[in-house]
Amino acid sequence: MVFTPDDMDLLKSRMSICSGTSLDDRLQRVRIGIWQMELLAQKYQPSLANDRAINAFEIAQNGRMDCVDNASNTTTYLHVLRDIGELPGWKISSPEVRNRFNIHGVHWTAVITDMESGLHWSVDSWFRPNGHLPMVMPLQSWIDEKKAWEAPFARVNAVPGSIHELCYTPDLELTEN
Repeated sequence: MVFTPDDMDLLKSRMSICSGTSLDDRLQRVRIGIWQMELLAQKYQPSLANDRAINAFEIAQNGRMDCVDNASNTTTYLHVLRDIGELPGWKISSPEVRNRFNIHGVHWTAVITDMESGLHWSVDSWFRPNGHLPMVMPLQSWIDEKKAWEAPFARVNAVPGSIHELCYTPDLELTEN
């Protein structure tokens, strides 16, 4: 599929909402980028809307994707984001697998590495429907099967009412005190 310059401009404008340099803001930029890439892909491949999250919710649906598909697509989207200059400070790694030999527990994820700390992060889009924010967490926590929606990862994986709620904003903090 080919994305238009207008598609990329919209993507960049949405990602620019989290322009801070904190790890939290940089993770939110990644989440926003994957979310927006999934929406763009769905625009050109409408059957992607049938990917509802976790395989049990979409049996026999055209467009259904398993975790391998999601890890592959997310990795591709990360490469697009890098190529357009929207992943500063991140290196893209190959997808990772956990529980490789457990047919009911095997799971794949896309992986990025924070170039400042060297920490590897899971970017897992399989737990949410196509066109939603992916889950992020340190890769080792993902391997250890921690839940990205529970503490201590719940804040970074929030599902906000507004895209602006994703980013750390010093002005917001000052007005709340």
